[in-house]
Amino acid sequence: MADHLHVTVITPERRVLDADADAAVIPAHDGELGVLRDRAALLCELGIGQLRYSRAGQTQRVFIDGGFAQVLDNRITVLSSRALPAEEVTPAIVSEAETAARQPPGRDADAQLESQRARRRWRSLQDIRLIR
Repeated sequence: MADHLHVTVITPERRVLDADADAAVIPAHDGELGVLRDRAALLCELGIGQLRYSRAGQTQRVFIDGGFAQVLDNRITVLSSRALPAEEVTPAIVSEAETAARQPPGRDADAQLESQRARRRWRSLQDIRLIR
């Protein structure tokens, strides 16, 4: 049995993260989900938010823009259309997200939902930028 978790985050373009962790918190679509060693297997849909993981008392953050996560045999695998480690979240990226979030929403349900997602992206990216 491993004494740690292994966290992998993959987007269509690249492997964003490949690290060991003592614990992790993933942004599930319906709230945050904590994961410790030897957790039961699961598969879940992700929302927009931060994946946080810690190792030796140090917490790291990765922006996640939806996708899916699998926890199996002390391995967390995240597949997302977009993911950025905290060190890659620049002021320009936050500003771009803010511009999208401030756009007036359309009237149909899909436009309203996308407006909510844009605001979540902005808040998550802004939080990551402020924390690091």
